[in-house]
Amino acid sequence: MAADPEDLVRPKVIANFALTWDGRISTRQRTASDFSSPKDKRRLLEIRAEGDAVIVSATTVAADTMTMGLPDLGLRQERVRRGQCEYPIRVLVSGRGEVDPELRVFKERCSPIVIYTTDCMSESKRNELERFAIVKVVKAPRVDLRVMLNALMCDFGVRTVVCEGGGNLLSGLLREGCVDELCLTFCPYVFGGNLGVTLTGVVGDWLSSSVEGRLIDFEFVDGECFTRWRLNVVKKREIQLRNVQ
Repeated sequence: MAADPEDLVRPKVIANFALTWDGRISTRQRTASDFSSPKDKRRLLEIRAEGDAVIVSATTVAADTMTMGLPDLGLRQERVRRGQCEYPIRVLVSGRGEVDPELRVFKERCSPIVIYTTDCMSESKRNELERFAIVKVVKAPRVDLRVMLNALMCDFGVRTVVCEGGGNLLSGLLREGCVDELCLTFCPYVFGGNLGVTLTGVVGDWLSSSVEGRLIDFEFVDGECFTRWRLNVVKKREIQLRNVQ
């Protein structure tokens, strides 16, 4: 009998996003998210360095022309001292199987790349991508994120995952109760309109239930507010109370 996804062990998941004051993580044209300060970009690398793996949707990797690497030598040396690999594993998620083999991420050979996708991906595309990456295909309409996280832990020894986008991927992780910490940098801009991507995807796409967080870190520098929140507080509290009873 297959295990219930709710019972699967998974790594700790930290999500990290920069957003405008009106909650947009990208423009209406889905252009690269480049509105945060150099200090925030440095913080992004510091948070990325916490993870054994970095996970991003294929759409975000393409829009932001990411390599998902870790260019700072000092951060890499700190990882090695902690017993981690020099670079985190890079993980791409694509439900539609639309991953361009010419993406910049495939030209940077710093660490293994794992792609989780569905059988929407053509066999020819899969064969081409397997020159650069490990491709995991599921025969289902979507990638089961809990199963994926469990596989990262069991197959690759991943203990901490850092999610860097996009909104739809974060929304899926939140729906599954799979985000433990959320790092948000609020940037002093207002984009307006209803076409810009929000923290959880397109405006109007509701979560099945609200998610509570507790503030654990706050910093205000050069007009930006960096915050760090611990999530799933309600669920954990309910489990503790059940155990006591």
